[in-house]
Amino acid sequence: MSRYLVQADFAALPTDTFDFLIIGSGVGGLWCAVELAMRVERGEVAGRIAVVTKDRLAEGSTLYAQGGIAAALYPGDSPADHLADTLDAGAGLCDRSAASVLVTEGPRRVRELVARGAQFDRDESGQLLLAREGAHGIKRIVRAQGDATGKEIARTLVEQAGTLPIHVFERCFTLDLLTAGNECLGAVGRDLDSGELRVFRSRATILTTGGLGQLFKVTTNPPVVTGDGMAMAFRAGARLRDMEFVQFHPTALARPRSPKFLITEAARGEGAVLRNAVGERFMLRYHELAELGPRDVVSRAIVAEMRLTRSDHVLLDLTAQTREALQRRFPCIYATCASEGLDLSTQPIPVSPAAHYMMGGVETGLEGHTNLHGLYACGEVACVGVHGANRLASNSLLEGLVFGTRTVTAAARRARKLQNALAPTLPVNPDMSEQSSSVDLHSARELLREVMWERVGIIRAAAGLSEARRALDELFHVVQHSAGETVAGYELVNMLTLGRLVAQSAWLRQESRGAHWREDFPQRDDAHWKHHLILTRSEDEDLAQVSQIQNKS
Repeated sequence: MSRYLVQADFAALPTDTFDFLIIGSGVGGLWCAVELAMRVERGEVAGRIAVVTKDRLAEGSTLYAQGGIAAALYPGDSPADHLADTLDAGAGLCDRSAASVLVTEGPRRVRELVARGAQFDRDESGQLLLAREGAHGIKRIVRAQGDATGKEIARTLVEQAGTLPIHVFERCFTLDLLTAGNECLGAVGRDLDSGELRVFRSRATILTTGGLGQLFKVTTNPPVVTGDGMAMAFRAGARLRDMEFVQFHPTALARPRSPKFLITEAARGEGAVLRNAVGERFMLRYHELAELGPRDVVSRAIVAEMRLTRSDHVLLDLTAQTREALQRRFPCIYATCASEGLDLSTQPIPVSPAAHYMMGGVETGLEGHTNLHGLYACGEVACVGVHGANRLASNSLLEGLVFGTRTVTAAARRARKLQNALAPTLPVNPDMSEQSSSVDLHSARELLREVMWERVGIIRAAAGLSEARRALDELFHVVQHSAGETVAGYELVNMLTLGRLVAQSAWLRQESRGAHWREDFPQRDDAHWKHHLILTRSEDEDLAQVSQIQNKS
């Protein structure tokens, strides 16, 4: 595996120097940027801040988040109760200390977001309206415009970022992290309009690039979510953890569109029920909480019912509510379904599971530290241990706020320490071997996504995982040196890098836990598998070195 995706003499490239480099612009990246810039304005830290993003500033999974943010904001709820639900959903693999930080600091961060201009839904008395979602024991989800929470958060942070001293580089694809020994020096990116390569030097680099949903044929994630941050971190020597744990959202609209339109879990929190293709309600047979069971349970139940009825979908029934109530509570969902000729108030709508969220990622500590000095990560790209084997609904946006703040504190501390230090020299003349572009990138990408969905998807087994590993290995070796210098080529190498790691981890974990379900090992096995798989790049081996650490929670 080549150390660098791009072949260049980095020391000879045009270079911009910053104190803080943030790669990605979802909730984690924009929160970090705004928080850093506010600290600069207050004189708490000095330095220049850059945000580099592959698309426009607000594009990414945050923009499409519907449900909301979970936090214990009012009497009747507590961080302890929120923690209990988080640990239960995580199926024994949550890091208790990380989860405790999330639920304890979460309410303050939500209030800070409101103070910065986020307009969440309120009742007539002015209190925030709360909703309930799957595996939560109480209503604790704040939302905006009914089902447009992510859009409102993105609006708030983009507007605030525009008033602060933040250098923004849109349509710049970050290709690789630059390192010297065990230290991250910044990154190299390609301007997608000019084609120019450019180096971004930085004292502290923060990855906030999101997940990897586009690895799968069926996903709720937008096209930009191709796992670039995890892949570049892996090539640079960062540790990746829990890569087998990919969450599949139970209810995406079963229509021929890509990405799949998500039907928020809040719909089931408001009383929607699931019926199979012959109209039978079925979730009571699978979990005591029925439609409000954990996402992994509901997704597998839907797959089982689809198999039993030989259908490609089940039905989500909201017809107990009036048209006016549905338009008020779920305006985006109602309008989207209407555009497909579906009336939520009079007919159940077809839904099926889709790849949605990555619990694993770049391993970090509680302040975003990775094993590379100067490299930090937060949000979905990171694995701090909050989610364990299965994320609790609406904890993802909260994670970006809570651990974004902590990551900024650590990055600022490093920048102050290195303010007068001599900058290390950039790597010179990495492998300059020529590449050809003879591969049909579209066909290769679709093959990858098909293999991941069919063999490394909701239900897994040794035979299918072995087939997937062979197919992905063969495809990777064909593509690695012949993808060409195009966005499609860069993304495909990143996707194949991660697809192989997900398949390898899923093959190694011989049990079923949370979002990882093995037909050949259907039981949870705490005696042998209550630990995490750690993957690191190997210079000598073709794929990755694997180690294990015990979960102590």
